[in-house]
Amino acid sequence: MRKQLFKLLAKINKALLPSYSKQQLDLSKATKLQMAIIGWRWYVTKNALD
Repeated sequence: MRKQLFKLLAKINKALLPSYSKQQLDLSKATKLQMAIIGWRWYVTKNALD
């Protein structure tokens, strides 16, 4: 059940949140909000794949 929840969150993230890798964002110049979004997407992706 937990994995299904994270898979659903991953689909929502993909639809709503920006992809900074496609924009070639330099992590050293990212704002705190951008870093928070990157961290959230990483957390959801990690848990969806486990």
